[in-house]
Order: sequence, then structure tokens, then C-alpha cells
Amino acid sequence: MRVEQGGAAAVLERVPSHLQTTTPEKIFWSHFSPNLAPAAWVIGTLVVFLGLSGWAGFWVLVIGNLLGSLPVALCAVMGPRTGLPQMEASRFALGTAGKRLPSLINWVNCVGWDAVNNVPSALAFMLLLKMAGLNTPFWLALGVLATAQLLASLGGHDLVQVIEKYLGWILLTAFAIVGCMAVSHAGVAPSSTSVATLSFASVTIALGAVSSFNMGWAAYASDYTRYVPENTSSKTVFLLTFLGTFLSSFIMELFGLLTGAAIKDPSPGAVIDALNQWSGPFAPVALAAVAFSSIAINAANDNTASYALISAGVRVNRMLSVAVTAGTAYILAVMGEGSFVSLYENYLLLALYWIAPWCGIVMADWYCRPAHARSMRMLTREGWTSSASLFVLVTVLTIALFSSTPIFVGPVAQLLDGADLGYLVGFVLGGLGQILILRQRHGVEILPEKEHFHA
Repeated sequence: MRVEQGGAAAVLERVPSHLQTTTPEKIFWSHFSPNLAPAAWVIGTLVVFLGLSGWAGFWVLVIGNLLGSLPVALCAVMGPRTGLPQMEASRFALGTAGKRLPSLINWVNCVGWDAVNNVPSALAFMLLLKMAGLNTPFWLALGVLATAQLLASLGGHDLVQVIEKYLGWILLTAFAIVGCMAVSHAGVAPSSTSVATLSFASVTIALGAVSSFNMGWAAYASDYTRYVPENTSSKTVFLLTFLGTFLSSFIMELFGLLTGAAIKDPSPGAVIDALNQWSGPFAPVALAAVAFSSIAINAANDNTASYALISAGVRVNRMLSVAVTAGTAYILAVMGEGSFVSLYENYLLLALYWIAPWCGIVMADWYCRPAHARSMRMLTREGWTSSASLFVLVTVLTIALFSSTPIFVGPVAQLLDGADLGYLVGFVLGGLGQILILRQRHGVEILPEKEHFHA
């Protein structure tokens, strides 16, 4: 296992072929383990509170996770071919200047989710230490977890991959035990939802929450596939990424769906209290799983954030970037132990509207080039491109018109009684707009590229 170099070149330049030695099976774990976290359980609980219990909620989880996991898998395919982190690879469409804005937004999101993920984990860690007779203040419990996350992410790609693999097995076992006990004690509430009572707004909000939880990982995808040999089957990369992302989030959200009726509210604190109560003699296992799940998710968060900050144009050492990210997230989490967390989560949900148009543009640019222009796909475009302008325009319009969050509801969403179509609209507009740009640039009909999924 090697420590990834600290210079900006580790992000800005493709991985040399002789270093692309990561085994494909690690792709699965790098996309599986981070979703074994209380946040996914909370989303399943949220679906119940939106009025979608029983089979209605089940199909929302299936469809939402499909919609969210597909972009992640399609982006992951780019890693072995480009040898670049995901945000840096977007320079092929957005340009060297154009990719800085989404890279900076992604860094902010990484910091924010790092902080939000750490709050419930630190609370669980405090309860775990209290069982051992240690009354630990929040800032100290959080500091222990944040230090572990920092050390994991300082090593870079290889160390994060190893942690995801072995910690993934531990978390899967722990949450399987805790989940089964929770379902047994909570009881599965009968479905109170019928087709006649389904609200279009509640369905779209639930689908948006479920799909965005996974879609956010699209901006990380090739970060953990770029060290895989370039000749690795694209079908293999796609399938391992898709299964890792879909299965972990679906399992955790399904536990939330099955127990949601017995949890007082869809918040991390309420979920932790319920798990602690239902787990009985396995309560330490439940609390440890919640606490240490933050290492799996935030090791990836901090590492990806370090890549994103460099791609945003901040030319700092990668390890310093990791330290800045982890330190900023720690401060935010300490500040957010109280009501700040819910406010910050709402902000993050609003900020995630940028992911959909970014995915649409980057994926259309990669997969929809005409045959004669495929060799230009990995040609770096200098400056700010028309695709970068498209990204800004679609993101602003999506938020202003279609978003539906607790802090802002766009006029179109208001007309639809709060229905959230922002993610779908942003993705479609971004993708179609990029296809039009490609057609204008190359003057030919654009067809989906099949060559990418080579055997």
C-alpha cells in the first residue's frame, strides 16, 4: 500500500499506467461502505413521515436508489480511462476555468456533509463511552473521531480503499444485527398508504431525498476507480459501482422504512435513541456501528474534498488540503451540535441541486460524442467553455424555479403543491443542452456511445 503523493500533480495529472494496480473488487467496497451510516436510516424514516409506508415506500426506495446510483456508476467508468479524480475530469467538458466552480461547490458540500455526519456519530460515541463509565464532552468525542478520519484520509486513495473494505465488513455485520433487532422490537407497521391517498408532492419529495443521497456520490465516483488498470472492463467498473452504491443505501433505508412508524421523528438523534433502546444487550454494538461509520464515510469525504479544493484552483499540498477540510468540518460540527445541524442540512439539500445538471453535462459530453470526435474526449479544453455557462444557467434556474426545500420553494414547485422536480429537470436540461453544444461543435447527429462499455 502506497501513500498518495502530496503535490497538486496527484490531482491535476492522470495516474501513470504503472500505478493503476488497484484490484476491481475494491471498487465495490469504496462505494458500499460509506452509505452504511445513520443518515441512510434517517432517509428511510423520512419516507414514512412523508406518508409513504408499506409497499409505496418500498418502491420509492427502489426507484429512488436506481435513479441515484446510475449516474454514480456511469461516472465511475471514466476513472480508469482518464486516470483523474472526478471533478478534475470535468475539465474535458467545462474547461480548466469552468471546472473550478463546481469543484469549489463540491468542496463546500464535502465539508458540510463531513460535519453533519459527525454529529450523530459523536453523540453515539459519547453514549458508548458513558457505558464504560466515561463522561466525555461532545467536542472531545468528536475530536477522537475526526482525528481518526483525518489520519485515514491523509494516506490518500490506497488507505481509504483499505479502510472501506475492512470497515465495510464490520459495519455490515453490526448493522445487520442491529437492524434485525430493531425491526423485531419496533414491529413492522401495516401500510396506511393506498394509491388513492398518494400525494404527488410527497412522492416526488421522497424520490428526491432518496435519489440525491446517492447522486451526490457521482462527484466522487472516479476518485476511487482511477487507479484501476485502464484495460479493466467498463461493464465491471459500472456493475461494481452500481451494486455497491445501490445495495448499501437500500439496505439501510429499508431498515428506516420498516421501523419509521416507531421513531418519534426523522432525525439522527431520534434514530440513535431508538436503536439504543431496541438493541438491548447489543446496544454497544449499535452505538459503535453508528460512531465508527463516520470513519468510513468521512475518510472518503475528506480525501475527495482535498482533490476538489485543488481542482478549484487552490494550489495547496494535498495533505494540507485534507487537514483544512477536516478542521473546518470539525469547527462546523461543534457549532452545529444544536439547532445549527438542521439548518445546515437544509442548506446542503439546496446545494445538491447542482449535482444533477453537472451530471447531465459531464455524462452527455463523455457518452454522446460522435464516432469521429471520440479521440477528442480527453482533450483538455482551456478556459471557460459554453458547457460551463450551461452549468451555471441550469443550476440557477433549477434552484430558482423548481426547488422544494424547508428553506425555499420555487414558484413551479408551489404550483405543484411542493412537488420536487428539481433534480430531474436539472439533469435533463443539462444533458440535452450539452448534446446541443456537441452537435453545434461537431455538426453531426449525436448518438450514445457504445464503445465505452468494452469487454
